[in-house]
Amino acid sequence: MKRFGEVIVKLRIPIILLSFLLLIPSVFGIIYTRINYDILSYLPSDLETMEGQDILLNEFGKAAYSIFVCEDMEPKDAAKLKTQLEHIDHVDTVLWYDSLVDLSVPSEVLPDSVRDVFYSKDGNSTLMFIFMDTTTSADETLEAVQKIRALAGKQCFLSSMSAIVEDTKELIELEMPWYVVIAAGLTAVVLTVTLDSFLVPAVILLNIGMSILYNLGTNFLRGEISFLTMALVAVLQLGVTLDYSIFLYSSFKEHKAQCADRKEAMAEAIAATIVSITGSSLTTIAGFIALCFMSFTLGMDLGIVMAKGVIFGVLSCVTVLPAFILVMDRAIERTTHRSFRIGTGGLSDFILKHYRLFALIMVILWVPAFYGNNHYDVYYKLDTSLPETMGSVQANKALEAFDMSSISMILVDSDLPHKDTIQMTNAIKHLDGVNFCMGLDSVIGSMLPTELVPSEVKDLLESDNWKLLMVSSSYEIATDEVNQQCDALSAIIKRYDPNGMLIGETACTKDLIQVTDHDFAVVSAVSIGAIFVLILLVLQSISLPFILVLVIELAIYINMGASFYLHQTLPFIASVCVGTIQLGATVDYAILMTTRYKKERMDGRSKAEAAEIALSTSIHSIITSALGFFAATAGVGFYSSADMVGSICMLLGRGALISMVVVIAILPSMYLLLDPLICKTTLGMGHCS
Repeated sequence: MKRFGEVIVKLRIPIILLSFLLLIPSVFGIIYTRINYDILSYLPSDLETMEGQDILLNEFGKAAYSIFVCEDMEPKDAAKLKTQLEHIDHVDTVLWYDSLVDLSVPSEVLPDSVRDVFYSKDGNSTLMFIFMDTTTSADETLEAVQKIRALAGKQCFLSSMSAIVEDTKELIELEMPWYVVIAAGLTAVVLTVTLDSFLVPAVILLNIGMSILYNLGTNFLRGEISFLTMALVAVLQLGVTLDYSIFLYSSFKEHKAQCADRKEAMAEAIAATIVSITGSSLTTIAGFIALCFMSFTLGMDLGIVMAKGVIFGVLSCVTVLPAFILVMDRAIERTTHRSFRIGTGGLSDFILKHYRLFALIMVILWVPAFYGNNHYDVYYKLDTSLPETMGSVQANKALEAFDMSSISMILVDSDLPHKDTIQMTNAIKHLDGVNFCMGLDSVIGSMLPTELVPSEVKDLLESDNWKLLMVSSSYEIATDEVNQQCDALSAIIKRYDPNGMLIGETACTKDLIQVTDHDFAVVSAVSIGAIFVLILLVLQSISLPFILVLVIELAIYINMGASFYLHQTLPFIASVCVGTIQLGATVDYAILMTTRYKKERMDGRSKAEAAEIALSTSIHSIITSALGFFAATAGVGFYSSADMVGSICMLLGRGALISMVVVIAILPSMYLLLDPLICKTTLGMGHCS
């Protein structure tokens, strides 16, 4: 490794030039990487709901649909607006009551089955169904949403998954630059306080910023990434790779005091650092790779990008950062200041003196932590993560006038007899919470002979192979009531057509709940298993992996359980991802202290002496690391209006501090209480007992 360090030192100028040149393709890669804002598109493609979406597009030429609500609008004005909507690019069909009967027919004389579909109970609002010929989150669809809103004015509202996607896109694009500014600014404060130079924080942040751009640029090879990954990648990569830069700089300072030449000192620093940060990064990478085992492929999207980001962070730390530091070393020396260092001697003494008390606290904490971790509330309704001022949220409120909270679609065989279709429709109408069920057969049966049905309505509701029915529910998406309703709907559909399907946002969200519940168990098991094996290999011990994972899992349970006691409702993705990321990113705190404890015990010191040295020498590094992670994430958590982003950042920031406290306060007590077991089950420590 010394030879590698010498090469980096020798080629420092070419490395700097190359690092800046690589930013050019990286920027182009970022520009041409599409961002996907549709969470539901990451559901497994073999689900019936996802297959049904493909059928809707392939058979009917329609994929996205919206509900358009008009308040206090005269029928003639609504008809004019409908015509304008139909001329917007990629709007395939607009279904309103004038699609079925002439506008001259007063709404008051319409059959209840039709009037209740298109008019609110007070008669002051009417709604239209807008169908697109492109998918929910396609760029063309989002452009159409913008045009519809521009045309609609203040008395009209557009409710749909596409509207939620467009609102999410607008919000994230507006806030994302500030995520970077806030994370970098707060991290700079932490680095300025804990390091001994005003210039070093800028150098470190420049290096990490470049590695983030390399990471984002290479996403071009994947075609697209999710908005959640795009929003979090800079914050998380900064938080989890910051330590590597601090390790290198600290090592360089240490060796510079011992070596006559700064170049030799940097070569030694690289050699000393590369082994430690490579080992440290493996647990973090393992945590992100565990996300790839989710069947909900948003986890794979986030996992791959972040694992790649850690790798870029390591590579930049041992190549680009040393070159920057050497070139700017004289300027760094001129900007030195006294670093702030917390006096921790008294804290270490107190913890070790009362180690039995802290062990008891650990046992006691498990009870409320375990209970809270298993009882915090989670939401799956996607517009819940958006501010109430967003258009899609306002539109969903406007639907309350129709006692409508969600729309589902049913696909059944086109050969299903008219009689059976009517019976199925009537059975669905009698379900609790169903407002209406409308298909071609019900339209024909209620008011029109077949030959008088407009072709646009026929094309909308029936293809060569399938019939399409729309079902309105008064139950909100992602509630127990609507999920039970979905089960009842599916049972009725299968009774009349075994190949029939229930599709749409409601059914997809129900699938999302089931898929992510399963994924949570899988990801937790994979991450714990992978990190257990890594600790076993690094520390060459059978007992220590159990102890370290147990300590960090307690921190995770406290973090997630706190949401229950604070009455916080978390987005579903946070419950799946946060624990895994916290485990991978903060178990290093425990490994750092344990490695030193093992070394001191093998050198012949008593368990008390080894624990004291391990704690006192590690505590400052752990605090600095945790504060850096907290700074990179918590500020974004406070600022973000997108709750899905804000909650994850807030939980990770809080989790870093909790892991810090748990490792510092509780892990030393594990050494002292379990020392005989540790010595007997750890390679090279048999003589210690």
